[in-house]
Amino acid sequence: MLSYLQRVGRSLMVPVATLPAAAILMGVGYWIDPTGWGQSNALAALFIKSGSAIIDNMAVLFAIGVAYGMSKDKDGAAALTGYVGFLVVTTLCSPAAVSMIQKIPLDQVPAAFGKINTQFIGIMVGIISAEVYNRTSHVELPKALAFFSGRRLVPILVSFLMIAVAFVLMYVWPVIFSGLVSFGEHIQKLGSVGAGIYAFFNRLLIPVGLHHALNSVFWFDVAGINDIPKFLGAAQSIADGSGIPGITGRYQAGFFPVMMFGLPGAALAIYHCARPENRVKVGSIMLAAAFASFFTGITEPLEFSFMFVAPVLYLIHAVLTGISVFIAAQMHWIAGFGFSAGLVDLFLSTRNPLAVHWYMLIPQGVVFSVIYYTVFRFTIKRFNLLTPGRELSVAGDESDGYDVNVEHSDNGENKTENLARRYIGAVGGSENLSVIDACITRLRLTVKDAAQVNEGLAKKLGASGVIRLNKQSVQIIVGTQAEIIANAMKRVLQKGPVAPAEAAPVAAPVAPVAAAAPVPASAGKVVATLLAPVSGVIVTLEDVPDEAFASGAVGEGLAIKPRDGLVVAPIGGTIVKIFPTNHAFCLETDNGVQIVVHMGLDTVALDGKGFTRLVEEDAVVTAGQPVLEMDLAWLNANARSMVSPVVVSNSDEFVGLNLLARGQVEAGKTPLFEVKG
Repeated sequence: MLSYLQRVGRSLMVPVATLPAAAILMGVGYWIDPTGWGQSNALAALFIKSGSAIIDNMAVLFAIGVAYGMSKDKDGAAALTGYVGFLVVTTLCSPAAVSMIQKIPLDQVPAAFGKINTQFIGIMVGIISAEVYNRTSHVELPKALAFFSGRRLVPILVSFLMIAVAFVLMYVWPVIFSGLVSFGEHIQKLGSVGAGIYAFFNRLLIPVGLHHALNSVFWFDVAGINDIPKFLGAAQSIADGSGIPGITGRYQAGFFPVMMFGLPGAALAIYHCARPENRVKVGSIMLAAAFASFFTGITEPLEFSFMFVAPVLYLIHAVLTGISVFIAAQMHWIAGFGFSAGLVDLFLSTRNPLAVHWYMLIPQGVVFSVIYYTVFRFTIKRFNLLTPGRELSVAGDESDGYDVNVEHSDNGENKTENLARRYIGAVGGSENLSVIDACITRLRLTVKDAAQVNEGLAKKLGASGVIRLNKQSVQIIVGTQAEIIANAMKRVLQKGPVAPAEAAPVAAPVAPVAAAAPVPASAGKVVATLLAPVSGVIVTLEDVPDEAFASGAVGEGLAIKPRDGLVVAPIGGTIVKIFPTNHAFCLETDNGVQIVVHMGLDTVALDGKGFTRLVEEDAVVTAGQPVLEMDLAWLNANARSMVSPVVVSNSDEFVGLNLLARGQVEAGKTPLFEVKG
């Protein structure tokens, strides 16, 4: 579930990227006309309305972004499907439509249907649309209906499906909405403690956009007013705490220290915890998000950057927000806002006669900035959370894993493309190269003449070995960067022909590397103990019918002949790579042990058939957690071999491996081998 939510989180970054523009536009408008909010200044109205065009339509942006981001091929048809689905649901669940369908007077339609246009509905529709697209975009209809086959079929199916969804929401949505309102009314009676609880749940509901249901109670209904501008212009005594600020103000003031100071402190911590090569890009993202939070109080760009990839940080953020609101309410520091708790609204509070000790929120904010920075930085480092910039690379193009943050050479190519160009030269240049493909650790190349491949140069470029399967098929073992290098080679070839390397080719086969021998206990401490990732029978690595694995070029370890279809993580760590065909994955432990689990041999040629992934890349897994599921009967009938190597790809960085398993092993239970170093 967490991995699935992380996929949702990554897809949300597309619409969330538009929010800083909205924040800046609206902030400028409020600054130009801080009292009339555009009503007395045409230029201010222009800016405010331009920004609100984005903010007011966040729900539909989420529907489009999630549908697009979670689609299997990032196709525009998926985005269109999300939009179509959102229109159907929100139209059918609008007050007018509910009145017509259920045959009830319009004034008796539950108020919840006036709030159907929420992020919750947008995300839900986007997920459903993406799932339908992924399952039906390849369907071919009979010839008479062929025009509606494939991607054209998806919006039609989603339209009908959303009718059913809307029918369910007609009965479920009022219950959800009224439940939140009732919850809020009970919390209101708890005073300052209730204010803190409200703020905690306000943040927790941000991901689904249901915080507005709570806000409608605490900011409007409970206080007996209709809108915030009326609150700002009210003239009621607060001496006894019974006035509007004594109620509404207590639920707003504590947000200023968090939005203006706390979250920017968190952004600084995320920046400092990013990998050095990623800090330029992360810094620009965090700076824009922190400015939006400080100046206008729009926090979504910053919150969504860690909300799904590091949920524990978001829980900490919710707790700290609750504490901040509790402190402000308890101390009777009152400041209201009409838009959000940013600098613009704090400035408005300075002119509000009902504001009480509003300036105390500034030193409180400074303290919370330090707390956020310290707690976030400690938590990220201690638990190795994959916040922005801490992944192995910041991908510039999700379709091919291309890293935009590597240095560029004099000819305008980055390091990866420069390396790819040299690999092309090493295999005899573009004239000798016919097909480029990659498995999880090797380049799979089809060439005109394998004798022209310069093995010595390939090894100098970083390859562990070169395997010539026949006169046209060559495999170069380059490690887990194989797919990135292969895609870079394709980009280089698009620019023009590449000459072969000048050095004479070396045609000698790879010298076999001795299999891992037991390591004496005195040779080094155990840094990792791997469990069997699949149930089956142990096969020594030298008996694997594949030269790359048998020679140790990929790494040292063991192999297993599976008898069961469930594949689990052999040790706790991060899934840094799952190949698109789902036949293999790479896992890295916290102490740097890199493991490759490769189910079967040449199973990449099956194009994903027989394999189902159960987690996504970047997921943090525990030992024994399911990662893949195999249709073993089908694979045994169609794969060249299902002998499955489990190797440490960076075994040369450690003292050695101590092999433990023999005979039959059980997935997630039987110790396979120890890594010593």
